[in-house]
Amino acid sequence: MRPPHETQGVKPSEMSYPDGPANRLADDCRRCPALCDSRERIVWGVGPTDAEVVVVGEAPAAGDPEADRWQGGNLTGKAYTSRASGRAVRALIADAGADPAYYTNAVKCHPEGNRDPTADEREHCRSWLARELRSVGPDVILPTGKHATLSVFALADESLDGFLDSVLEPRETAYGTVIPLLHPSYQAVWLSRLDHTRESYVGMLRELL
Repeated sequence: MRPPHETQGVKPSEMSYPDGPANRLADDCRRCPALCDSRERIVWGVGPTDAEVVVVGEAPAAGDPEADRWQGGNLTGKAYTSRASGRAVRALIADAGADPAYYTNAVKCHPEGNRDPTADEREHCRSWLARELRSVGPDVILPTGKHATLSVFALADESLDGFLDSVLEPRETAYGTVIPLLHPSYQAVWLSRLDHTRESYVGMLRELL
C-alpha cells in the first residue's frame, strides 16, 4: 500500500497544467476518415515516459477554446488537458498516490459530437497504445471507462464480460496490472451504485497500487 500522496484531497481546479511536450509518435495518421474530419489535432500521451502508472482515457472531447489553458486534448494535442474531466482524473490519480503518471487515450482523435469511439476506431488506434505501453513499461495501467478498458484488454488478449464488475478489480497482463476505473463523466453517478464515496473509491485504489 502506498502512503497518502502529499496532495491528498486536491481539488481539480488546483491541478497544475502539464507543461511538458506531448509524446508524439507520428506527424499524422489517416486510418479513420471520420476522425480525421472531426479532429483538430491528434492527441498524444503526456507525462514521464518511465512512469510506474499509465492512465488510459477513451477519446478526447471537442475541447473548449474559451478556456484559459485547460482547453482539452483536441485543441492542445495533449491527453487529459480538459478543464473538467482532465483535471478531475489528474486529481483522482494524485489523491491515490500515483502521481506523476503518464496520460494517454485509447483513441487519439476526437469523435464528432463526443460519441463513443467505434470498435474499428479502437482497433485502428491500438498499435499506438501498444507502442506507448511498451515504451513506458508501467507496473499499473488505469483505463478510465468501458471503451478504454476494452482497448487495453484487447491488447492483452483479455475479455471484458461486464464493465462495472471489472472496476477496481486488478487483472495481471503482459503489459502490467490493469485496474479499470470509472469514466470521469459518469463517476459521480456510478460511485453510489457501487457502494462507494469518492473517499472510499480513492482509498481502495491507493491500496491496490
